[in-house]
Amino acid sequence: MRSLPVADPGVPDARSPVRYLRWVARMQAGSLLLGAAYATLWWLAMALVPAAMGKGIDAITAKDMPGLATWGAVLLGLGIVQATAGILRHRMAVYNWLSGAYRTVQVTVRHATRLGATLPKRMSTGEVVSVGNSDIAHIGNAMDILLRGSGAVVAIVTVTVILIGTSLPLGLTVLIGVPVMALAVVPLLRPLHRRQHAHRDLQGDLSTRGADIVAGLRVLRGIGGEQVFADRYTEESQQVRHAGVRVASVESMLEGAQILLPGLLIAGVTWLGATFATRGEITVGQLVAFYGYAVFLVAPLRTLIEAADKLTKGHVAARRVVRILTLEPEVRGGAAHSAGGLLRDIASGVAVHPGVFTAIAAAAPEEAVTIADRLGRYGDGDVDFGDVPLDTLPIAEVRRRILVADNGATLFAGVLRDELDVSGEASAEDIADALYVACAQDIVEALPDGLDGHVAESGREFSGGQQQRLRLARALIADPEVLILIEPTSAVDAHSEARIADRLAKARAGRTTLVCTTSPLVLDRADRVIYVEEGLVRAQGTHRELLATTPAYTAVVTRGEDL
Repeated sequence: MRSLPVADPGVPDARSPVRYLRWVARMQAGSLLLGAAYATLWWLAMALVPAAMGKGIDAITAKDMPGLATWGAVLLGLGIVQATAGILRHRMAVYNWLSGAYRTVQVTVRHATRLGATLPKRMSTGEVVSVGNSDIAHIGNAMDILLRGSGAVVAIVTVTVILIGTSLPLGLTVLIGVPVMALAVVPLLRPLHRRQHAHRDLQGDLSTRGADIVAGLRVLRGIGGEQVFADRYTEESQQVRHAGVRVASVESMLEGAQILLPGLLIAGVTWLGATFATRGEITVGQLVAFYGYAVFLVAPLRTLIEAADKLTKGHVAARRVVRILTLEPEVRGGAAHSAGGLLRDIASGVAVHPGVFTAIAAAAPEEAVTIADRLGRYGDGDVDFGDVPLDTLPIAEVRRRILVADNGATLFAGVLRDELDVSGEASAEDIADALYVACAQDIVEALPDGLDGHVAESGREFSGGQQQRLRLARALIADPEVLILIEPTSAVDAHSEARIADRLAKARAGRTTLVCTTSPLVLDRADRVIYVEEGLVRAQGTHRELLATTPAYTAVVTRGEDL
């Protein structure tokens, strides 16, 4: 049994949609060739049935019983070959479909991980979702149809050779008719290609709109904006419907062509065969065989038209995949190495000393977030890590050593234990300690299955404060060399905030920690507080020292209230 997906999907050729499809086919060339061989054998077994039937009828006419027995045995053998090859062909078709689809998922997910924060900036949620919902299926279909399509070509050639050997006019009719029929379909492919692309773009936009509405439903209800957004969604959904109808109109013509064009060719072949039989130029058995060929040719001819349709859809799907694969991350790394030490943001003057619990209090919260992004290498900037510029380190090393945990992080669906211990290396004691520091034991205890309980999508069964505490526990379990927390207690009550602040300072003692916050409870536990205004360090010291010496700091952390 072949295992899917493969461990290493390879490096895709994303220079164009056609090159990408060729790369997918090349990566599974062995299974494609084997599947094509089975498909060819399957088609040939069907193609030879009319010939064997014709020979058998001629044997009956000539009262040749041994010949009849021979051709009867041939028919039985063809049936066995057809059944066996059909099973194997279908098995390989499913494998190749899954292989092409899974490989596309692997390379796009891998690249999306590499892109990180760049992806949502450059592509909408709906566009990305469309790749997983429909595009991988179309790429799988494109791989699948290569098997039957190649076998169909061989079958048509075989029948043509048999017809030419029996009657030159009949053979030439098929030989000329098949290319003419294929060319007649070409004018339908370009508008189909264009309309499918437009339809997929609109579907992506609609998915994005739906995700926005669901994510902001509580806010919309609060401001009474549900109807406005519902009307917009209705309008956009109608645009998608109209685009779908336009696609269907071309597809219906293509479907009709799959019946009409082969039907015309078959009618011509049948008429010629009947004419030759009445003239005595062919035998009764040959006439029956011609009728059999006429019926048989419907399937391979329709398969060729189906191949044109599925390859067109695969091209459209590959274009979207290539669009993702050609995006470049805004933040890049190098090949240097740092022994660690002082983490310093040159632009602002913020310096995070190793082993010190540091806090940033900014006059505008977004200033602290911007600095944290630069320190975590999520934004461009001159940052030193020890004696090495941060941008010269490999991104993987930066992510491993410096963790930035903000309130935009998502709780994923799955078992809570796995969600908290993402590396799977933490002990039960480590998890318990992290839950204690984050004051999250009560959350776990309230679940029927505790840590083995299931987390719904985005952790929607938890309140905002509970999600925040679980995110903090997850960050603590990761135990990075440098931990940067952005407003880790903004959604919890004052009592919990006080406990978290005290426990966090003790848990991270001797570890490099930076907390971006304006909470007096957290700031009072910090070894060192940095006050930032207009993107620059304005004052440094302990919380109490800054309260006594820096009025601007006092106004920020007390919200203008008297202590």
